[in-house]
Amino acid sequence: MKISIASGKGGTGKTTIAVNMALSLDDAMLIDCDVEEPNCHLFFKEPMEKVRDVGIPVPEFDLDKCDRCGKCADFCQYNAIAVIKDKLLFFEELCHGCGGCKIICPLDVITEVEHFLGVIEKGGTDDMVLYHGLLNIGEPFGVPIIRTVKDLADDSKTVIFDSPPGTACPAVEAMNDSDYVILVTEPTPFGLHDLRLAVDVVIKIGTPFGVVVNRGGIGDDRVDRYCREEEIPLLATIPNDLDIARLYSKGIPIIKGMPEYKDVFAGIYDKIDEIIDGRGAY
Repeated sequence: MKISIASGKGGTGKTTIAVNMALSLDDAMLIDCDVEEPNCHLFFKEPMEKVRDVGIPVPEFDLDKCDRCGKCADFCQYNAIAVIKDKLLFFEELCHGCGGCKIICPLDVITEVEHFLGVIEKGGTDDMVLYHGLLNIGEPFGVPIIRTVKDLADDSKTVIFDSPPGTACPAVEAMNDSDYVILVTEPTPFGLHDLRLAVDVVIKIGTPFGVVVNRGGIGDDRVDRYCREEEIPLLATIPNDLDIARLYSKGIPIIKGMPEYKDVFAGIYDKIDEIIDGRGAY
């Protein structure tokens, strides 16, 4: 089973849920898709090791042969190419590496070169593998790295994806093709506002989903009421506990410092399994 841990905003506790849930399950693996700032590895002692570089093919133009017809610019949906009078301008940071400009060029003056976006690294423990993608500083486009690191998922295991925050393209890419999405929120007005945004996105993707409330007790019951009214499964509530905060500040997973929570995180998986099998109610 593939489970994405997502949220409508940053700082809700996605990584906390992802790490502890993965460690609570037998035969699981963890993939950190927050390629701009992966942090699952902070909860593991062993250093991450590089697996491979990730890049996309970008065009290189032979300007001596190019007649500036503009067909490549007209084709590019991302405005990475512009032809102004007798000049051809290429904005590499906007290029998505689709290769369409090379195909459509009538004079065949475009070749492709690799533009490196970042790396894939591996870590974790002997019992649980962790992969993450790491986007190079200054790169605006992390989706190819997310796709690449997701391809490392072992279908024979329970795979936990720690998604990027928000509802933009990186988050959608991380959630895409999952069997279930866990939306992590806080019981506050801001938490509810961003939860609604995330719910709208997951509904459009069409993946079953439920909610985990983190730092329970700091706000009000509006998130709980929203979930009941919309018939969204409330999978668990993690309390606003000072002991949990202390463990987090030291990079210690909750279930390592407070073993009684292992049943809580394993129970989230059990509820999901029941929902997918039709034995649990929405």
